[in-house]
Order: sequence, then C-alpha cells, then structure tokens
Amino acid sequence: MANQNANDNDTNVINADNNSSNANSNRNDDHDAYEKVCYVCRRPESKAGKMITISPDITICNDCMQKAFNQVNSGNFPKMFGIPEGFPFAGMSDDLMNMMSGMNMGMPEKQKIKKKKPDDQVKPIDLKAIPSPHQIHASLNEYVVGQEHAKKVMSVAVYNHYKRVAALQQKKDVEIEKSNMLMIGPTGSGKTYLVKTLAKLLDVPLAIADATSLTEAGYIGDDIESVISKLLAAADNDVEKAQTGIVFIDEIDKLARKRETNHRDVNGESVQQGLLKLLEGAEVEVPVGASSKNAMVPMVTVDTTNILFICGGAFPDLDQVIRERLAKKSSMGFNAELKDHYDNEKNIFRYVETEDLRNFGMIPEFLGRLPIVFTLDALDEKMLTRILSEPKNALLKQYRELLAMDEVDLIFEPDALEAIAAKALKKDTGARALRAIIEDFMLDIMYEIPKDDNIGRVRITRAYVEHTGGPVIELRGQEPLRLASEN
Repeated sequence: MANQNANDNDTNVINADNNSSNANSNRNDDHDAYEKVCYVCRRPESKAGKMITISPDITICNDCMQKAFNQVNSGNFPKMFGIPEGFPFAGMSDDLMNMMSGMNMGMPEKQKIKKKKPDDQVKPIDLKAIPSPHQIHASLNEYVVGQEHAKKVMSVAVYNHYKRVAALQQKKDVEIEKSNMLMIGPTGSGKTYLVKTLAKLLDVPLAIADATSLTEAGYIGDDIESVISKLLAAADNDVEKAQTGIVFIDEIDKLARKRETNHRDVNGESVQQGLLKLLEGAEVEVPVGASSKNAMVPMVTVDTTNILFICGGAFPDLDQVIRERLAKKSSMGFNAELKDHYDNEKNIFRYVETEDLRNFGMIPEFLGRLPIVFTLDALDEKMLTRILSEPKNALLKQYRELLAMDEVDLIFEPDALEAIAAKALKKDTGARALRAIIEDFMLDIMYEIPKDDNIGRVRITRAYVEHTGGPVIELRGQEPLRLASEN
C-alpha cells in the first residue's frame, strides 16, 4: 500500500512537471509570436535591434543597457529606472530584478506587436480570391437597399485597388495609382454602413475614425496617425495585415477651411494638410494601443501605400454652393433653364464638382488625393419602406427573431410599414430614424408578451403605428383580438 501511494505521488509529480513544461512552452510560443519591446525606451526589436532578456517580462535594448552602464558609472543609475535613492547596490541583482518585475507587470495585450514574417513567408494577394465587381455589387445588394451608383463605384474601386496591390507585389513595370474615395451624402443615407459591409465581405481589417476628433500635432485631441493606430488594432497588431486594410474617415466635411476666424485652425485645414501623406502613401510611426504618442507606448512603422482610404461626409450647405454655381449657368430664351430650375431638386449632390468642394473649404491638394468622388441619394419614403424589410439583417427581421425566441409570430401589415417610413421621413435623419420609431411603439409589446404564454401572434397595424388604434393579438387556437390603443 505504501509503495502504491509512493508511485501515485511520483505520477502526480511527473504530471505536474509536464503541465508546467507545457505551460512554459505555450508561454514561450506566445512570446515568440510577438516582438520584444524595450522596457526603458519602448522601442520594438525590429527598430532597436537584439534585446537583452532580464526576466520573462523585461527586455532591454543594447542602447538603453549601455546608457544604464554609463549611469552606473556616473552614479545616476537609480534615477534612470525610478529606483529610490539609498537603494543598497551590494548584492542587488535579485532584489533589483524583483523590484523591476513588480513595476512592469507585463505589457498590455493591445500593445504587443506581432513579429514581421520573412519575405519568403509573405503570401501575395491572389487575384482569383478577390471577388469581381459584379460579385461585390451582388453581395452589397443583400445588405444595402438602393444607392445603385454608389455600390457600383465602390465595387470597381475596391477591385482595382487590390489589383494595384497585387501589381506592386509582383513588381510590374506600370505603377498603378491609388483609388481613394470621397463619398458625399445626407445623414442616414448609408455611408458608414456601406463601408462596414464592404470590409466584412472582403474580410479585411477596417478602421473607422471621426475627423472631428483629429487635431494638429501638439494640440488636445487625437493625432492624425491615430487613424492608422485604429487600423493596426483592428488587424490584431499585425503590421502586414494592416497595410492592406481599409480606413474610413467619417465627418470629413468638418475639416473644411474655417472662414472669418481669428484663431488658429488646428482641426480644419491643418488636419487636411496632415492627412496628405497618409492618403498618398508614406511610412509613418504610429503608437500601438494608444491614440497619441508618449514615452510609455511602443511605436511601429506602418506603410500606408496599400491602405485604401474612404472619406465620407454629409457636407451641409454644400447644396447651396452647387445651386449657386448652377444658377450662374442659367440662360434666357425658349427651352432655357431658369435660375430656380434646381431649387426643388432633391438629389442636388448628383451635380457636385471639384469646384464646389473647394468653395466649401476643402483644399485642392486634399481633393487631388481622392480621385473617386461619388454621391449617395437622399432616402425617400419608398426606399425607407424597403430598408425595413428587404436587407439580410433588416430591422423587422431582427424584431421577428426576438419574438420568435418567445414562440410568438410578429407580422407587420404593409400599410404599417408605409406609416413608419412616413414618420421617419419627417424626422429628416435618414434610416437612423427607423429604429427609434419602431422602439417607441414596440416597447409595450416587448414588455407584455412574456407575461402570457397563450399569445401566438402579434400583428402591427397602421393605426397602432399612428397611435390611433392597437395591435392585433392572436391567442393560440382562438380568434384574433384587436386591442385598443392607450391613447
């Protein structure tokens, strides 16, 4: 019996050693997948060179180690690492290592940089794997209603962009220029949704940045390079993957040159100037896991040459600029266009030209790096009705799925959809108004349905949407019951 216990103990020790070795192996594999970063200067090994490993969580580059030796010789070593004065240096190795390990506490996951693959391991882009424009357009149709011209332009531009990347990888003789895009459309017309859907279909990293938060370097706000930092984060800090991603800069119209201002324009024209190098393609140093540069954040170099930039904005008051230009072209005589010919034009953005954008406040150099300019149409009542039910993840399908989990059918009558669309049109916020309206009248239904297991179907009527009646409730195996509205 004693021998058996001894054998069991030996087996447990062996298993513990195996588990420990496996854990260490996994930890080493995890460390090998990411670059080592200097504990002092925060530079990755791709920039600082070979690192000296002091502990599993602490590595120091040769430059900082040399500086440390110099500081020791001059008596300033404690100041360099924040060690309190009077620290006993006799036999300091173990104490110092424990102290520094406690200060470091490991690097956050969002700041770890994946190692760059050797050139022979980098897979070139396979053109056969990239969907053709008509396939991209067909996929967008499943999620986006209307905006046919915008979907066609984006499909061709994205396809040509990745052909350009493949041509650069194959070192073709003809160098193809970038096809950055500028989309103009009223609020709620689907600009951001189009880009999100496109990135999802292509399975590439996407970063969405708000131009209103960008400021000139040295001022409060996000640095211009922060848009690349977001793309790097979306690519799990894989630089190679990020360098073929998509960046969408929303609210780009807020960067228009300020008129009649007496103070420095730190988030207008100056930000446009700063974005020029990113749009055209340049190697920029960006902070990893942060929106601004500081001494405690690792820095990495990202080449923006193969990053596709899409800028979007509502451009309020641009319609007036377009109408003024068109009015100047009016003429007299029979069959001539009158000055008020375009006053009632709903989709006036279709007539936009570069001249109008310059008058709006966008600088010529910035517009020159966005060669593809297209517009999105304002949503009318018919399009809003289709948006409610046709896309793959339409709002009505989402609510039907929610009630289906309670084993209840949800039905919207056709005239109820028209009433919802009419209400949304009055709010003048595009498709964003649809959800707010539905949430309003679905609140009581979503609250009351779980109370009664006998309810089998709910029918939404026009009267209920307009608060002049109630929904039709059908109990399981009984005649429909029409409820009166609380109003």
